[in-house]
Amino acid sequence: MKSFKANISVTFLPYSTMKKYTLVFAFLFFLINISAGQSTSVEHKLSPSERLLIPDYLRQIQTNSSNGITQPPFSPVRASAEWEEIDALMITWTSYTSILKEIVRAAQVETKVLIICSDSTSVKNYLSSNSVPLYNIEYLIEPFNSIWCRDYGPWNVYTNDVDSLALIDWIYNRPRAKDDTVPAAIQRHTGLPMYQTTQSPYDLIHTGGNFMTDGLGTGFSSNLILQENPMKSEAGIDSIMNEFMGITRYIKMPTLPYDQIHHIDMHMKLLDEETILMGEYPQGIADGPQIEANLQYILANFNSVFGTPYKVVRVPMPPDNSGAYPNTGGDYRTYANAVFVNKTVILPIYDEQYDTTAIRIWREALPGYTITGINCNSMISALGAIHCITKEVSTADPLLISHQALHDTYNAASPYQVDARILHRSGISQASIYFRTDTLNPYQSTSMNLSSSANDTWTGFIPAQPAGSKVHYYIQAEAVSGKLQVRPLPAPAAYWDFEILLNTTLTENPKSSNSVMSPVFPNPSQGITCIPISTENEAYIEVEIRNSVGQLIEKIYSGKAAGRKNFFVNTGNYSGGVYIIQMSSGDEKTVQKLIVY
Repeated sequence: MKSFKANISVTFLPYSTMKKYTLVFAFLFFLINISAGQSTSVEHKLSPSERLLIPDYLRQIQTNSSNGITQPPFSPVRASAEWEEIDALMITWTSYTSILKEIVRAAQVETKVLIICSDSTSVKNYLSSNSVPLYNIEYLIEPFNSIWCRDYGPWNVYTNDVDSLALIDWIYNRPRAKDDTVPAAIQRHTGLPMYQTTQSPYDLIHTGGNFMTDGLGTGFSSNLILQENPMKSEAGIDSIMNEFMGITRYIKMPTLPYDQIHHIDMHMKLLDEETILMGEYPQGIADGPQIEANLQYILANFNSVFGTPYKVVRVPMPPDNSGAYPNTGGDYRTYANAVFVNKTVILPIYDEQYDTTAIRIWREALPGYTITGINCNSMISALGAIHCITKEVSTADPLLISHQALHDTYNAASPYQVDARILHRSGISQASIYFRTDTLNPYQSTSMNLSSSANDTWTGFIPAQPAGSKVHYYIQAEAVSGKLQVRPLPAPAAYWDFEILLNTTLTENPKSSNSVMSPVFPNPSQGITCIPISTENEAYIEVEIRNSVGQLIEKIYSGKAAGRKNFFVNTGNYSGGVYIIQMSSGDEKTVQKLIVY
């Protein structure tokens, strides 16, 4: 830091001139503080004075030399999902230490905790005095400005899906010099390569709270990503995200009126490849209408990576202690701002009368996970919670298991096919399905075999079960290297499940059937509905929607089909009531009832 000397004299100036110079000196004072890494604001949102500094901040980034790699990775990359295995969880030890200590307590049983701090002794003393064990913790003495490491910390990608872990560092969307050095500190500590989107033509401003991915090429953000990169086209932004993070489909949604930071992690969370947890306000309240419109936009225009409609789990957005919501000055309380830490999910809580419902919803959505709540009333007014102040470092040795959970079925006669994409850099030596129909009994196992080397797909079969059964199952795989992995990650405590339903499907001429219509979902319906159909051999089929008296409402499909295929109908414009889905194949007709509400 250069030293400055000045000769000072006093001159009286006109008021208008003094006002102008006062603003200039205020700006210079703030600029000097930022250059020294002393942010005058640790709020989550961008302050008005910081907004003035953005142009100069961006020019400095473009001209500064970088220790990172500013070209895209040579090999294709895959950004990891948050529910995948991690080796460490990062936090920055500054404000809200009462919350940080509880994050350490919950996370250290699952993974290493990296604490960015200025004095490790004081951190250790504070943790010890609050009965937090001092194990599985590493302290990085590094500069920082704020607690919001979700936004400025590095992201994780793997080359060739599972080969080598690397870090990605975007241009941080806050002019906070010390925060902006944290990714380099993580890079030095881990020794991982780090790619930076800081130099033209790959310069990209982004923030961690406004991005999530399914781990298989789909990304989600609000339109803040477009607003903060006005000199780039949407296609240009998509290209950078593809080259640096492997995002092949980038879904963007309008920003919300009352969310001052416009980060989607304040109201949305991906629970797995096909399930979206979405915050929900009472009808017409605060950001509720826009959140619902955004959700319906996703459901109407995009399917999950498996080609089927997204499942939706809704969780309340509660009022503050005075009963106010953000549209009337209340805090932006959220239960979506949670973080996966291997077998544990840490989420913010506020008030028992609302917390109990939210925790129940999380437990039902993720059976077998440890759901740990941490009271965040002291920080939620600063527009952030648990997810905002944590950042993952993914495992350096990933064994990927991606599987679409089986749906409820009427099939009680034939085995249930289980497909999973399983891969490890050393190869997969074996994989198995573990299943049971009674939680008091041990799991049984059945082997999976490599069914498609091109897609790394492994296939196995759960034996047929009688109608009325509920099957719990999980997948385990072993790499050639000896690495073992299960999915869901907390298995056998965690599992997927499906039911064998009592058969209410009416079928004419069953002996000639070679086409099967599985149960439609969701049912009851109020929007995009999936109609799964499979045929043993290529066959001509017709799929129609009829009303309760048999009148044709809509023809969904007419043509040849082979194998398994999903058809879709949008019931959003249908009147409430009972409809009939009819599949015709030759002289056979199969029907199911569909309830629209």
